[in-house]
Amino acid sequence: MDSVLIYGASGHGKVILDCLEATAIKVAGFIDDDVKKERFLGHHVYRSSKIHSKDIKVVFAIGDNRIRKQLASNSQWDSPIVIHPSALVSSRTSIAQGTVLFHNAIVQSGSKIGAHCIINTNASVDHDCVLEDFVHISPGVTLCGNVSVGESTWIGAGSTVIPGIKIGKNVIIGAGAVVVKNIPDNVLVVGNPARIIKKLSPNN
Repeated sequence: MDSVLIYGASGHGKVILDCLEATAIKVAGFIDDDVKKERFLGHHVYRSSKIHSKDIKVVFAIGDNRIRKQLASNSQWDSPIVIHPSALVSSRTSIAQGTVLFHNAIVQSGSKIGAHCIINTNASVDHDCVLEDFVHISPGVTLCGNVSVGESTWIGAGSTVIPGIKIGKNVIIGAGAVVVKNIPDNVLVVGNPARIIKKLSPNN
Protein backbone atom coordinates (compact mmCIF):
# COMPACT_ATOMS: atom_id res chain seq x y z
CA MET A 1 0.00 0.00 0.00
CA ASP A 2 1.14 3.55 -0.67
CA SER A 3 1.93 5.82 2.27
CA VAL A 4 -0.98 7.43 4.10
CA LEU A 5 -1.72 10.61 6.00
CA ILE A 6 -3.51 10.57 9.36
CA TYR A 7 -6.16 13.27 9.78
CA GLY A 8 -6.03 14.24 13.45
CA ALA A 9 -2.84 14.96 15.42
CA SER A 10 -4.13 13.98 18.86
CA GLY A 11 -4.82 10.93 21.01
CA HIS A 12 -6.81 8.97 18.46
CA GLY A 13 -4.14 9.70 15.88
CA LYS A 14 -1.51 8.23 18.19
CA VAL A 15 -3.24 4.85 18.26
CA ILE A 16 -3.85 4.81 14.52
CA LEU A 17 -0.17 5.59 14.02
CA ASP A 18 0.66 2.52 16.12
CA CYS A 19 -1.72 0.40 14.02
CA LEU A 20 -0.20 1.59 10.76
CA GLU A 21 3.36 1.09 11.98
CA ALA A 22 2.48 -2.42 13.15
CA THR A 23 1.34 -3.28 9.62
CA ALA A 24 4.44 -1.70 8.04
CA ILE A 25 2.39 0.94 6.22
CA LYS A 26 4.39 4.09 5.71
CA VAL A 27 2.93 7.20 7.37
CA ALA A 28 3.57 10.38 5.37
CA GLY A 29 2.46 12.69 8.19
CA PHE A 30 -0.58 14.13 9.90
CA ILE A 31 -3.26 16.60 8.83
CA ASP A 32 -4.72 18.92 11.46
CA ASP A 33 -6.26 22.39 11.22
CA ASP A 34 -6.98 22.76 14.95
CA VAL A 35 -3.48 22.57 16.35
CA LYS A 36 -0.57 24.95 15.87
CA LYS A 37 2.08 22.27 16.16
CA GLU A 38 4.26 21.60 13.14
CA ARG A 39 5.47 18.18 14.31
CA PHE A 40 3.68 15.32 16.04
CA LEU A 41 5.31 12.04 17.07
CA GLY A 42 8.16 12.67 14.69
CA HIS A 43 5.94 13.44 11.70
CA HIS A 44 5.13 16.69 9.94
CA VAL A 45 1.65 18.18 10.55
CA TYR A 46 0.05 19.61 7.41
CA ARG A 47 -2.94 21.94 7.11
CA SER A 48 -5.73 20.50 4.97
CA SER A 49 -5.64 23.58 2.74
CA LYS A 50 -2.08 22.66 1.79
CA ILE A 51 -3.03 19.18 0.56
CA HIS A 52 -4.00 19.62 -3.07
CA SER A 53 -3.49 16.15 -4.46
CA LYS A 54 -6.48 13.82 -4.62
CA ASP A 55 -4.21 10.84 -5.20
CA ILE A 56 -3.41 10.21 -1.55
CA LYS A 57 -4.81 7.97 1.15
CA VAL A 58 -6.09 9.45 4.40
CA VAL A 59 -7.21 7.78 7.63
CA PHE A 60 -9.58 9.97 9.66
CA ALA A 61 -8.36 9.73 13.26
CA ILE A 62 -11.34 11.53 14.77
CA GLY A 63 -13.26 9.76 17.54
CA ASP A 64 -16.31 12.04 17.33
CA ASN A 65 -18.70 10.46 14.81
CA ARG A 66 -20.23 13.75 13.72
CA ILE A 67 -16.89 15.39 12.93
CA ARG A 68 -15.48 12.24 11.31
CA LYS A 69 -18.56 11.98 9.08
CA GLN A 70 -18.36 15.63 8.09
CA LEU A 71 -14.70 15.39 7.15
CA ALA A 72 -14.91 12.06 5.35
CA SER A 73 -18.11 12.93 3.48
CA ASN A 74 -16.55 16.13 2.13
CA SER A 75 -13.29 14.44 1.21
CA GLN A 76 -12.23 13.20 -2.20
CA TRP A 77 -9.39 11.16 -0.72
CA ASP A 78 -9.40 7.39 -0.56
CA SER A 79 -9.30 5.85 2.92
CA PRO A 80 -7.73 2.46 3.57
CA ILE A 81 -9.00 -0.14 5.99
CA VAL A 82 -6.59 -0.34 8.95
CA ILE A 83 -6.47 -3.51 11.07
CA HIS A 84 -3.96 -3.96 13.87
CA PRO A 85 -2.22 -7.35 13.61
CA SER A 86 -3.54 -8.41 17.02
CA ALA A 87 -7.16 -8.05 15.87
CA LEU A 88 -9.05 -11.24 15.01
CA VAL A 89 -11.24 -10.88 11.93
CA SER A 90 -13.15 -13.70 10.28
CA SER A 91 -12.59 -14.13 6.56
CA ARG A 92 -16.39 -14.25 6.27
CA THR A 93 -16.88 -10.57 7.09
CA SER A 94 -17.08 -7.43 4.99
CA ILE A 95 -15.43 -4.18 6.04
CA ALA A 96 -15.82 -0.91 4.13
CA GLN A 97 -13.23 1.79 3.48
CA GLY A 98 -11.80 3.93 6.23
CA THR A 99 -12.71 1.59 9.07
CA VAL A 100 -10.10 0.99 11.78
CA LEU A 101 -9.79 -2.03 14.08
CA PHE A 102 -7.61 -1.40 17.12
CA HIS A 103 -5.57 -3.77 19.25
CA ASN A 104 -7.26 -7.10 20.12
CA ALA A 105 -10.57 -6.19 18.46
CA ILE A 106 -12.67 -9.15 17.28
CA VAL A 107 -15.10 -9.33 14.35
CA GLN A 108 -16.79 -12.69 13.91
CA SER A 109 -18.20 -14.53 10.90
CA GLY A 110 -21.00 -12.98 8.84
CA SER A 111 -20.66 -9.47 10.24
CA LYS A 112 -20.79 -6.41 7.99
CA ILE A 113 -18.93 -3.25 9.01
CA GLY A 114 -19.65 0.03 7.24
CA ALA A 115 -17.31 2.84 6.19
CA HIS A 116 -15.22 4.91 8.61
CA CYS A 117 -16.20 2.88 11.67
CA ILE A 118 -14.02 2.49 14.75
CA ILE A 119 -13.79 -0.89 16.46
CA ASN A 120 -11.74 0.08 19.48
CA THR A 121 -9.37 -1.79 21.78
CA ASN A 122 -10.63 -5.18 23.03
CA ALA A 123 -14.08 -4.65 21.49
CA SER A 124 -15.95 -7.76 20.31
CA VAL A 125 -18.42 -7.86 17.42
CA ASP A 126 -19.96 -11.31 17.24
CA HIS A 127 -21.44 -13.20 14.29
CA ASP A 128 -23.87 -11.60 11.83
CA CYS A 129 -23.76 -8.11 13.28
CA VAL A 130 -24.35 -5.13 10.99
CA LEU A 131 -22.70 -1.77 11.71
CA GLU A 132 -23.63 1.11 9.44
CA ASP A 133 -21.22 3.89 8.49
CA PHE A 134 -19.46 6.08 11.08
CA VAL A 135 -20.23 3.86 14.08
CA HIS A 136 -17.82 4.02 17.04
CA ILE A 137 -17.53 0.92 19.22
CA SER A 138 -15.51 1.95 22.30
CA PRO A 139 -12.96 -0.16 24.21
CA GLY A 140 -14.24 -3.31 25.83
CA VAL A 141 -17.69 -3.28 24.20
CA THR A 142 -19.39 -6.64 23.57
CA LEU A 143 -21.91 -6.91 20.74
CA CYS A 144 -23.48 -10.35 20.82
CA GLY A 145 -24.71 -12.06 17.66
CA ASN A 146 -27.15 -10.49 15.17
CA VAL A 147 -26.93 -6.97 16.59
CA SER A 148 -27.51 -4.08 14.19
CA VAL A 149 -26.17 -0.57 14.85
CA GLY A 150 -27.34 2.50 12.93
CA GLU A 151 -25.19 5.16 11.32
CA SER A 152 -23.20 7.50 13.58
CA THR A 153 -24.03 5.65 16.78
CA TRP A 154 -21.50 5.65 19.61
CA ILE A 155 -21.41 2.75 22.09
CA GLY A 156 -19.54 3.63 25.29
CA ALA A 157 -16.72 1.68 26.89
CA GLY A 158 -17.55 -1.64 28.50
CA SER A 159 -21.15 -1.78 27.27
CA THR A 160 -22.88 -5.05 26.41
CA VAL A 161 -25.61 -5.57 23.81
CA ILE A 162 -27.50 -8.87 23.97
CA PRO A 163 -28.23 -10.92 20.80
CA GLY A 164 -30.65 -9.69 18.16
CA ILE A 165 -30.92 -6.09 19.35
CA LYS A 166 -31.49 -3.27 16.86
CA ILE A 167 -29.92 0.09 17.73
CA GLY A 168 -30.95 3.15 15.74
CA LYS A 169 -28.99 5.96 14.13
CA ASN A 170 -27.25 8.75 16.04
CA VAL A 171 -27.57 6.98 19.39
CA ILE A 172 -25.20 7.44 22.31
CA ILE A 173 -24.94 4.53 24.72
CA GLY A 174 -23.26 5.40 28.00
CA ALA A 175 -20.27 3.49 29.32
CA GLY A 176 -21.09 0.20 31.00
CA ALA A 177 -24.68 0.05 29.75
CA VAL A 178 -26.42 -3.28 29.23
CA VAL A 179 -28.77 -3.09 26.25
CA VAL A 180 -31.61 -5.61 26.40
CA LYS A 181 -34.24 -3.84 24.24
CA ASN A 182 -34.25 -2.23 20.80
CA ILE A 183 -33.26 1.45 20.79
CA PRO A 184 -34.79 4.07 18.45
CA ASP A 185 -32.89 6.79 16.57
CA ASN A 186 -31.52 9.93 18.21
CA VAL A 187 -31.48 9.08 21.89
CA LEU A 188 -29.04 8.88 24.81
CA VAL A 189 -29.30 5.69 26.87
CA VAL A 190 -27.52 4.66 30.07
CA GLY A 191 -27.64 2.04 32.78
CA ASN A 192 -28.31 -1.63 33.42
CA PRO A 193 -30.72 -2.30 31.89
CA ALA A 194 -30.18 0.59 29.49
CA ARG A 195 -32.92 3.22 29.45
CA ILE A 196 -33.52 6.35 27.44
CA ILE A 197 -32.75 9.54 29.39
CA LYS A 198 -32.63 12.12 26.62
CA LYS A 199 -33.66 12.72 23.02
CA LEU A 200 -30.94 14.00 20.72
CA SER A 201 -31.00 16.27 17.70
CA PRO A 202 -30.54 14.31 14.47
CA ASN A 203 -27.47 16.48 13.87
CA ASN A 204 -26.04 15.99 17.38
